[in-house]
Amino acid sequence: MRSADDDFQPSRWLRNRHLQSMLASTSWRRARVLRRAAPLAAAARELLLDCGAGVRLQCFVSTPAHGSGPPVVLLHGWEGSAESLYVLSLAQLLFEQRFEVVRLNLRDHGDTHHLNRELFHSCRLPEVIGAVRALQQQLQGRPLQLVGFSLGGNFMLRVAAQAREAGLDLARVIAVSPVLEPAETLGALRRGLPGYQRYFVHKWLNSLRRKQAAWPGCYDFRELSRMRDLETMTAELVRCYTDFPTLADYLNGYAITGARLARLEVPASILTSLDDPIIPAAALARLARPAALSLTVSRYGGHCGFFQQLAGPTWLERRILSLLGAGGPEPAPGADAGEGLREST
Repeated sequence: MRSADDDFQPSRWLRNRHLQSMLASTSWRRARVLRRAAPLAAAARELLLDCGAGVRLQCFVSTPAHGSGPPVVLLHGWEGSAESLYVLSLAQLLFEQRFEVVRLNLRDHGDTHHLNRELFHSCRLPEVIGAVRALQQQLQGRPLQLVGFSLGGNFMLRVAAQAREAGLDLARVIAVSPVLEPAETLGALRRGLPGYQRYFVHKWLNSLRRKQAAWPGCYDFRELSRMRDLETMTAELVRCYTDFPTLADYLNGYAITGARLARLEVPASILTSLDDPIIPAAALARLARPAALSLTVSRYGGHCGFFQQLAGPTWLERRILSLLGAGGPEPAPGADAGEGLREST
C-alpha cells in the first residue's frame, strides 16, 4: 500500500472531511467547470450502446480534433451522471491531453430513464460489461482505460475482475473512493451527518419520479416516496423490484471485499482516504491483494475530494493524469510504499 501523505497535504482549513466531500460536487465551481469543459462538450457525440439482452446505455464520446490518445471511459457515482462536475472536470483535463474521453451513464442516470423498462440497481454488472464491450468495438478495438468514482469505481473494478472471461482488452482501471462493503456504507450514511442521507434520498426520489413518468403503467412509487431512510428504501426496492431474497443478499451482491478481486489481472489502482465519511476505511483490510492491484490511501481527502486548493486541478486529478500516462511515472502495480493503514488523526 502506498501512502499519499507525502504529496497530498491540504491546508489545515481544507482538511475537514465533510468540506472535502462537498467540494467535489457542490455547485460553487459549476460555472468555472462548465466554462473550461466547453471544448469537451462541443466535441461530444452521443452514442446509445447495445449492451446485450435488449439493454441500452448512453454515453458521450469526445475526440480531440488533432489526433487522439488512448480512450478513457469515465463512470460517475450513484445518482450522478456524465454531467457531474467531478466527471466533467477530469474529462476536460484528459481532453486537453488529447485522450479520447467517454462519459458513460449507468441505467436511470442522467436523462436515460426512458431507455430501459427495468429499474437500475447496483448488481446490474452484465450490462456495464456489455457497455464496455460495445465501446471497445466502437473505438476500433483499442485497449480501454477505465476510471470510476464511488459506485462507479466499484463497477469498474468488478468489470476489470471479469475482463478475461468477458473478452475485454483493458489497459488500466482506476477507482476513486470505491464502494467496498455496501452494508457498511449504508450504516455510515445512517450514522453520519444527516445532510448526506437527505442529499441521496432527495436525488433518488427525483430519479424514481422520472422513471415513473417515463413508464407510467409500470411503476407506482407513492409508498416508497414517503420513506426518508436509505436502508428502508433500499429494502423496499429489493423486495418489490429484484429477485434477491433479502436486503443482505443484494448488498453482498456488489461488495468487492473478500476474494472478489482475487482474479484481477488488469493493472488497477484504488485511490481513497482514511477520513471518507461514506466509505468506512476498515474494509480496505478485507480486500484481496492480487499483484495487479495497488492501493493509495491518504489521511485526508473525504469522499472523492482531494482538494489541495480551490483553484486549478485537484491532487486527485493530477494523480489520475499521471497514472494514465500524462504525467510522471507511478509505482508498479502492487508495489507497497507504506507500512499499512495508519490511523486518522
